[in-house]
Amino acid sequence: MGGKNKQRTKGNVRPSSSGRAAEVLARDGGIIPGFVGFDSSVTSDLSYVPAVHGAEEIDNLVDADFRLVLRKMSKRDVVTRLKAVQDFGSMCQERDAEVVKGVLPYWPRIYCKISLDHDRRIREATQLAFEQLVLKVRRSLAPFLKSLMGHWILSQCDTYTPAASAACLAFQAAFSPTKQPEALSFCKDEILSVLQDILLKETADTLSDPQSVTQEEREAKYVRVLTSSMLGVKRLLSLLLQNDREALEQRLPDLVNSGKFWKYSKHKTPQVRGSFFELMCALCEFTPGLVQAEAARVCPAVLLSIDDTDPVVLPPVWEAVLYVVTTIPDCWTHVNAKKGFLPKLWSLLKDGGKGMAKSLHPNLMPLLSKLPPQVTDPALDFYTTFFTSFMQGLSSERAVASPSESAVIVTSVTECLKYCILQNTEKKEDQRKIRSMLISQQLVPLIKKALGNPSLQNGPLFLLATELLISLEKRAGLHNKDEATDNKDVFQGLIADFWEALSLIFVHYIDNEDADQTVLNGVATLLQVMRYPERVNKKHTQKSKSVKICFSKQEEETGVEEAGVKNPALVNEKTLGSLQTQHFEDVVCQLAQLCLVHVNEKNSERHLVLLSLLLQSFHTPRVFGTLVELDEKVSKKKEDVNTKNPALQFLLEQVLVWLADKSHSDSEHLVELVFSSLRCCNQQETTRILNHITTMDLQWGIILQIIKRACADPDTLKSCNEWLKGSVLGEKLLGLTEELCNLEHISPRSTSNHSWMLISLVLSQHHNNVPLIEEVYMEKILEKLHATLSETKTLSDAGNMEPLISFICDVASTFFSSVQDCLLLLSAEELLLTVFQLTAQDQAYTRLSDSLLEKLKKVCLAGVQTLIRHSANEVKEGGFLHSAAIWVKNQLLSTCMDIKSLQILAVAVQNIVETIISVHGEDLSLFNEFLTLLMPGQTEWTRIRQALPAQWIKMPLLSGRHRGGCEKLSIDMWKFRFSSRLPAHLCACALLGKVATTAFRPCDQSNEEFASHVSNLMNTGSELLYALQWCKEIEYSPAIVSSYHNLLTDWGLSEGLPSQVPRKELLEILYSRSMEDGSLWSLTLENYIHTSCSTSEAVKGLYDGVGSLFPASGSRLSTLQVLCPVMSNEEKDTLVALATAGLINWQQNDNVYGCLTVLLCCLKTSTQVEQEVVQAVLATVMEWRNSKEDWFLFSNDLSKTTTEQLNLAVEMMRFLSWLVTDCPNVLGANQWDFLLCSMLAWLETASENVSSLWNPWVQLFACESTALIVKLNQFFTSSSADVLGNLPSELTSEWKDFFVDGIYNLLLPLPVKIIGAFNEPDDPVFPLAVLQSAGMALTYVPVQQLNQNSLPPRFIADQKTNLPEPLQTLLNTFCPLLLFKARPLQITIFHLLEKVMPQLPEYDGEGDNNKSDEDGDEPCLSPPASLMTVLSACEELCESILTGVQVGEFAVVQPLSVEYSCILGYLLAWKLLLTFFKSSPSHLRAHYAQYLKRSSSLNKLLLHLFKLMPENPIYRGHGSEARETKTFFTESLVLVVDKSDCIEWELPHLACNVYFSTVQDLPAMVRLWWNSQEKRVSTAVEKFTIKYVSPVLSAEEITSVHSSTQMFENMSVKARSAAREVIATYSVDDIFIELVIQLPQNYPLGSIAVESGRRVGVAVQQWRNWMLQLSTYLTHQNGSIMEGLALWKNNVDKRFEGIEDCMICFSVIHGSNYSLPKKACRTCKKKFHSACLYKWFTSSNKSSCPLCRETFF
Repeated sequence: MGGKNKQRTKGNVRPSSSGRAAEVLARDGGIIPGFVGFDSSVTSDLSYVPAVHGAEEIDNLVDADFRLVLRKMSKRDVVTRLKAVQDFGSMCQERDAEVVKGVLPYWPRIYCKISLDHDRRIREATQLAFEQLVLKVRRSLAPFLKSLMGHWILSQCDTYTPAASAACLAFQAAFSPTKQPEALSFCKDEILSVLQDILLKETADTLSDPQSVTQEEREAKYVRVLTSSMLGVKRLLSLLLQNDREALEQRLPDLVNSGKFWKYSKHKTPQVRGSFFELMCALCEFTPGLVQAEAARVCPAVLLSIDDTDPVVLPPVWEAVLYVVTTIPDCWTHVNAKKGFLPKLWSLLKDGGKGMAKSLHPNLMPLLSKLPPQVTDPALDFYTTFFTSFMQGLSSERAVASPSESAVIVTSVTECLKYCILQNTEKKEDQRKIRSMLISQQLVPLIKKALGNPSLQNGPLFLLATELLISLEKRAGLHNKDEATDNKDVFQGLIADFWEALSLIFVHYIDNEDADQTVLNGVATLLQVMRYPERVNKKHTQKSKSVKICFSKQEEETGVEEAGVKNPALVNEKTLGSLQTQHFEDVVCQLAQLCLVHVNEKNSERHLVLLSLLLQSFHTPRVFGTLVELDEKVSKKKEDVNTKNPALQFLLEQVLVWLADKSHSDSEHLVELVFSSLRCCNQQETTRILNHITTMDLQWGIILQIIKRACADPDTLKSCNEWLKGSVLGEKLLGLTEELCNLEHISPRSTSNHSWMLISLVLSQHHNNVPLIEEVYMEKILEKLHATLSETKTLSDAGNMEPLISFICDVASTFFSSVQDCLLLLSAEELLLTVFQLTAQDQAYTRLSDSLLEKLKKVCLAGVQTLIRHSANEVKEGGFLHSAAIWVKNQLLSTCMDIKSLQILAVAVQNIVETIISVHGEDLSLFNEFLTLLMPGQTEWTRIRQALPAQWIKMPLLSGRHRGGCEKLSIDMWKFRFSSRLPAHLCACALLGKVATTAFRPCDQSNEEFASHVSNLMNTGSELLYALQWCKEIEYSPAIVSSYHNLLTDWGLSEGLPSQVPRKELLEILYSRSMEDGSLWSLTLENYIHTSCSTSEAVKGLYDGVGSLFPASGSRLSTLQVLCPVMSNEEKDTLVALATAGLINWQQNDNVYGCLTVLLCCLKTSTQVEQEVVQAVLATVMEWRNSKEDWFLFSNDLSKTTTEQLNLAVEMMRFLSWLVTDCPNVLGANQWDFLLCSMLAWLETASENVSSLWNPWVQLFACESTALIVKLNQFFTSSSADVLGNLPSELTSEWKDFFVDGIYNLLLPLPVKIIGAFNEPDDPVFPLAVLQSAGMALTYVPVQQLNQNSLPPRFIADQKTNLPEPLQTLLNTFCPLLLFKARPLQITIFHLLEKVMPQLPEYDGEGDNNKSDEDGDEPCLSPPASLMTVLSACEELCESILTGVQVGEFAVVQPLSVEYSCILGYLLAWKLLLTFFKSSPSHLRAHYAQYLKRSSSLNKLLLHLFKLMPENPIYRGHGSEARETKTFFTESLVLVVDKSDCIEWELPHLACNVYFSTVQDLPAMVRLWWNSQEKRVSTAVEKFTIKYVSPVLSAEEITSVHSSTQMFENMSVKARSAAREVIATYSVDDIFIELVIQLPQNYPLGSIAVESGRRVGVAVQQWRNWMLQLSTYLTHQNGSIMEGLALWKNNVDKRFEGIEDCMICFSVIHGSNYSLPKKACRTCKKKFHSACLYKWFTSSNKSSCPLCRETFF
């Protein structure tokens, strides 16, 4: 058969044998026999129905979906069953009632099974589904009730609460409360049968299938069902009506007569035992006759189980005990109480209920009331044992650890004591003994024990004992004579005995010098509870389950409360009152006298505290009189006590003396003594006494405690009001304030703490908005605090002031936050202003600590909130807001601030603004007034704007965006260096911008308030844009300006105030200011037009036609230059016409410069101009050459020219540059001559005025002259043949032969001249722009010009060189400049030297031939010495820079820093060296490589490269997003002189480029270095190389083989790119050799593998030798594969020519120096390479021939 869990083989579509059998039956017979569980009709659906034949008409009623779900409910899988039950519930809810009713015949059997399922989720889901079924079918369920009800009741008692709750809900849905008894009555026999069967017949194995259910699950289910069954019987009895119960009682004997049933009382599972005892309770309650008949079994089962302390069992056991002793009068005849019951009870009590006191002890008093005399005789012994066990239980571990357990035991003890006392009130001797024992041996010792036990003190004992005494007093007639009983004498005696015993205990404890403090506290607590029991917190009164037992009327009358006392507080409500017995006050007086004696005689602090606590509760004339009498006896005074108030006398004679005595450590109890005494005094006496105390020179802490105590309650405050408002206290506090604020003598914190608290209290404490002290004293105190705080601002060192300021902060904070109209006082506003000023300044100035500053900020915030909340909606002159705004403005305009100071000030102002807005919301009037006061006036704005440093002009001037002049030029003006302070203009813009963004709220623009708000914002917005433009123009270069811009970005001000200010109005303001002032305002306007995307129409609306912009000079010219790009073509045509007219009529026009500038502005924006116009302008300029030659500044001293003259010359250069690039066809021979001669003259002028390059306008002159050269070079080198063909004849040759020579004779020395004149690259006047511009021109220098340069000769002593003098001078002059900290110069020098590097190796060729073969070691040759000098200098610098970086980590270098320049120079030098190396022939390359190996330069380079290359060298193009497919190895590096974008990635890219060139040109040396590195380094190098370098390099090698033009005689070479293989085939005559060269994955780090291909006519040994040779060449030679193959072919060719191999390396040609074997042994005549012999001799330490072993001569 096909197993359920077997996996069917893939592709096996044949069904299991059972499936095939079913198919055969269906096919042959057509009808399936009536198997149990299957329908006999053949359908595609399986239905789940009973095994009843002929039931076709029934199953047709079952819906197909229901059949499927019902079938799934019997599956073994838990999840399947659960899902089926849930689906069944959903279907019952969704389907029609008729469809659901079809399921009813089959539901009972399924329900009875799955309602007892092992999985609790299924049981819960079953009941929920049943509820849906019930709701749908309603009355149709009735025929099936009897088969359902037994398991339904069982489910309602399920141990899983959610399942039971769901079953109950289903039951309530089916039957209303009135119908439930009827339904149960209808099915009661069936229910009982089900429950009895489970209880008496079922076992774990019969309830579950042993074959499919584990033993554990079977046992768990059996226990659960047993528990539910017993609870089901209980539930059935409780729900049935009385007559049905009687009928059912006839069937119950079958259950209770069974021995198996009674064994459940001792079942091993607590749940079963608990349910058994719950059933016993139900039987006692509902079938008492049956229980009485079975008393012989019930009583032992219940009464002897009281020692079962399981938490599940104990509550029902004790409930059953109470039921049994109540229901079965003769229960004790069936149980031996003395031997069986009581010992277990004593044990339980001694153990404190074994942790179950809450469930056990509330049942003890009801049990005690039901114990008959036969159990309790002899009574005295019984009660003694009972209560002694009780008391021991209090000391049990559980009771000690749990206060709640202890409280329950104490409550039960006192209940039982009360009950026993009231049960023994007769005057018989035995009852007297019992009473005496209960009081003297039980109650009093219990109280004595509690006095030393804080846990019992905090429990309910004292309150319960008090209630017991009050109950006894009532019965003794002490409260109301009507309440007295016949035995009142007995109760009075009991009370007297109690107080006598208690008094002895008190005296014993208190009359002791070393009295225990815990005991004294206990005594005080007990007496306080007895005095005021109603004040006691009832938190320890415990709720316990009420046992429903009704005692007889007589017992109720004697005061026995209901058995289950739910809460003693409920009883207390009736018995509440205070003790009335005289004994109580006698004891208090006795104790007070004892305390006084100990205080006076032995100065006992403990007794003084106790006396204070006693008088706090017992401030009666009698107690004070007793104390005064005692004092008079001791001091033998003979005064009449009645003439004086005893309380007042005690206060004056004792308490004030103690107050003045400073030896008392804790004065709080003394203050309580004062107020206890004052309670017996009138108001006049109170005021007199308190004034006297005020003048007693007491510690301030005591005065503070007295004032706090006076405010503690309304009555005391009322009696002390005259003293608080009086002048005595006011003057005292004012004097205290002056003393505290004395700056010369600042008291330590410990002594002044109470004093400051006192000041804070009297300022902030208000009652009904009335100050505690007189307002005049409050004003004076605040004035003093403000004066002190103001003085601290001017002190140089606030360190010693910190405690004082801290105290003032605390006082002010409390005052501001608690007093409603505090800031109506002028002194309070002044104090707030001072606090604000302290918070708004940098800590470096105020020298306040962080914690103190935080305090001040909180004080300021609280004060500002209170002020704005309660002030009018205006800024009052002289008020806080007015003064604060004026002070902030002065700080901005007069104080130079750093970034931190600005941030602090801005935050302080922002807090005020935010508070204003949070309080006033949309009403901006108050904010507008405040902002107006903050704003500088126009004069002030102009002053601080002009104070901004003028360096901003340099960048826009040199970039051509600004055309302006300067009247007074000096080098000092440009040498200005920024300090660490910000200019006032920047500070004002930032702060006002921050305030504007904080306060901005969109509102109605027509509103007047909004208009005034905008007028404030317009100034702020325009000035902020001006400040931002200033920062931009100086390129954020000083660190403080960069930090300032970052701050604006963080504040959201990096774009100005775009959302706050209307664009049109702001554009108009910027235009008007640009027209007035020009300069930076014009650039600000330009930037705003660009960023705000203003349209041409918007711009056009600013001016009335272009004619209004003429004459274009000064600020108008600056504005016109800005507006020109956004003008319409028509307007630009008009401008061209006006400018051209001005130029042509130059003799009548004094603004030639302006006209030429306007013309150029239009030309730069691609304005179409006719050639005639251009020719006319050019003719005019050429005319100036003849008549106004001084305008061209040829050979002038530029230091003496004005900026206007320089500007005009520059504009002429720009015009000529434009002609060359955009309109060369208008140039004839004369024009070209004019242009080229002018260019050369200007360049000469620039080179003669290097010392004047500090002047930005001279720099501009030099830059434009070299820019013209660049344009000319581009024109003559890049123009098409047609353009060049149209040029005048001889012009090109003149350019090449004459002008190029003249240009570069002037340009080549220019960088050296500039560096000579300005040797500090970080100097603000350093002409970097000129170096950059000249560098771009120098990149076009021809190689011939470099070889024949006219630089001043420069040679170095002892420098070995084979180079011609011009080349050596070039290297010696320019190589050191690779290290100069100016990137444009470094790149320029690199490009110049790169052009000459390929020529240099040829000059070393002859030097190599002169080397003797007799040299011992391998020959080596140094690359150019000047380059190697730079390289060695760079190495040391780079090593120090990168010393802390590990190989594989990426060292981030700040662009354009000193470190950047050093590393850039180092990498450029190596790039030059690699270019030199690559250009060398093979035999020289080996010599250079040997030099690099010896100097270890390459090793250092590789280590440095792996610190400079990024871990992920992804190429970042001009876009912001990096392209994953491109890396720094796949993309070529273009080093541009004027590069500005992506400069942060230039160094990493260059490092990757150098590494790639290194592994490409020096693979053998890189391989050697890699193999020598430690494991960590070599792994990192290999991983990086494999990922990024090897694929690119391998592809290039294969491509080079493919594209190689090198042809070999007798050898062909092919490449396979996919397999990274090169195949070389060598053939000569009848010999045929094929070798396969395999590149490794980590090429070139790994060795290249040479594998055998086909071979014909070659001996095996020779074949192996040649393979070894090729492998050696490819591994150890520094070159490409083709070069290695060429070397190997030469070797083989030599072998065939007859030259023998060297017998050391087995090669004809040496692998590194390419020499032939020449050193012959005189004995064996074999020849060897000299390098091989040297290695042989040094490694073997012998001088013998490697072959014949004879001495080698």
